Amino acid sequence: MRCTLNKPASAALSVEYSLLGLLSERPMHGYELHQELSRKTGLGLVWTVKQAQLYAIMAKLEGRGFVVAETLVLGNRPARRVFHLTEEGLAAYGEWLDAPVGRRDFRLDFLAKLYFAQKGGPRVAAALLAKQRALCAEWIAGMEDRARASEDRGLDVLVYRYRLGQLKAMLVWLDECKEHFAAETSETTIRGEQQ
Repeated sequence: MRCTLNKPASAALSVEYSLLGLLSERPMHGYELHQELSRKTGLGLVWTVKQAQLYAIMAKLEGRGFVVAETLVLGNRPARRVFHLTEEGLAAYGEWLDAPVGRRDFRLDFLAKLYFAQKGGPRVAAALLAKQRALCAEWIAGMEDRARASEDRGLDVLVYRYRLGQLKAMLVWLDECKEHFAAETSETTIRGEQQ
């Protein structure tokens, strides 16, 4: 069963899945979710989401059956809606996290995925990076073919070379990510052995 969300033309998709990812860690109310997305580190480096936007997205996720909300009243405090991830929401999140992203979605979607993949541990991060690297290598091969086919066509070849340069930079960055996570894993292993 495929549980994917509809793919809008904006960054809303990665925000929706990121909210599912946050809820996979624990149930949260809207203000907590907004705080997580507003930090100056982690997901806050990827994008900003206004609180009103967040509540609209949560209503959409609830309508699709990916989350359920319960209203909690604690003493004299105002009632809060606490969101819980459903099994369908967890499946959609897992499917999203496992798949590499397209070129147009790379900057936002991949960074959000990498945030959650590293939280899932070295194997999850390594698997995502390997899949994304393989896809990026395919893009490079296709762009090299187009660049060769367009030689001596003025601007065409320059455009393809520019795109090729971007793709190669992505590949270098993905290799840096792999090395970073491998080094973190080694440091963690060494610290564990020393204790």
